[in-house]
Amino acid sequence: MSTLLSAIRSLIFVLVLVVTVIPWALGVLLLSIFRRGDPVYWACAGWLKVAIWSARYICGVRWRIHGMDNLPTASDRKAGVVLLSKHQSTWETFAYPALLSHPLAYVFKRELLYVPFFGWAMARMDMIHIDRGRRTEAWNKVLTQGKRLGGMGNWVIMFPEGTRIARGQVGEYKTGGTRLAIEAGLPVVPIAVTAARCWPRKSFLLRPGVVDISIGRQIRPEGREPGELMTEVKTWIESEMRRLDPQAYQDPAPAGVAGQPAPHRR
Repeated sequence: MSTLLSAIRSLIFVLVLVVTVIPWALGVLLLSIFRRGDPVYWACAGWLKVAIWSARYICGVRWRIHGMDNLPTASDRKAGVVLLSKHQSTWETFAYPALLSHPLAYVFKRELLYVPFFGWAMARMDMIHIDRGRRTEAWNKVLTQGKRLGGMGNWVIMFPEGTRIARGQVGEYKTGGTRLAIEAGLPVVPIAVTAARCWPRKSFLLRPGVVDISIGRQIRPEGREPGELMTEVKTWIESEMRRLDPQAYQDPAPAGVAGQPAPHRR
């Protein structure tokens, strides 16, 4: 019975997204004729707020944020950072722009730009869309655009595992985010998020519950190597995931996580 109720609520939620994204995207496209930059970004973030609040009131998906004080404040508009986040679900891609104070620049595959309405609106924002099939060209674009946007005070956000990872699993942490941080001189902020508890990957069946977002302390990149810095990021994220969602991790901790000191808690 609970599964059936979740399915009905999830269907209503998806219908809300479909019905609202079309006029909202058309409005963004119209606005982008006259304005660019922050106004277009916050207009898009407005729809994402509709999405996560709809998930809350229709499907019962609530959230808690820990460690928000580890990020620059809204008044410090020129403070750029590189956010490196665990990626389990579509939920966090919607939630971060809706909940965080600075414009975010996602690094994402360019195929998303072809999604009707949603992708068209994304194309009008300062994001970093790449062709994954051309790795050298993609990295050069990430570096050039990441430096530019970080220098403007935007927060570049990357998912080091590259794709959504099933609850309780650990993907391969790639060093693109730490390479960018070192090259651009931007601090790294690791983020753990338990979104798959409520919205699993490759599924539109949302279940009621609480998503925990834990934001770690900033890590300065000066004098660091990309691999060594990413190991520190991975260790913090995966340790924090085990603290936030211990039921999902019944297997031994992966290499680089076991035996580490307790994560910073807020």
